[in-house]
Amino acid sequence: MAVVFISPKQRQKMFFTVITAILLIFLIAVSLLVFLSQPKGSPQTVVFNKPKVNIDMGIFELDQFKNLEAFSQMQIQYSYKATTKDDKIESGFVSAVSREQAMTNLTGRGLTVSELKEIEIGRDNPFIPYY
Repeated sequence: MAVVFISPKQRQKMFFTVITAILLIFLIAVSLLVFLSQPKGSPQTVVFNKPKVNIDMGIFELDQFKNLEAFSQMQIQYSYKATTKDDKIESGFVSAVSREQAMTNLTGRGLTVSELKEIEIGRDNPFIPYY
């Protein structure tokens, strides 16, 4: 019978230790190869391709361009309180380009304006329902 100086548990422990050591050495070698490698340099060449753009200014000479009309100014809405010639108080809304234009429109209708305020556009909280 052979004399065995290493017990089976010790052999198994030694086997797993050797496998673990080999695995760690392999992982360290791979990580060193990955992290210490440098990217290969490529020659830096600057290339400028001039764009081929032609701007046709002849459109400004066409009749369609010359006959264009300017946009009309946006009218602002105002609320007013005014008195009529019969001394009745009237309130309502009027739309005009400016405050002076609104005053002119109201006085042209024969009203004496006591209060004229620009109406704020929108709502304070846009997330509340309309109902």
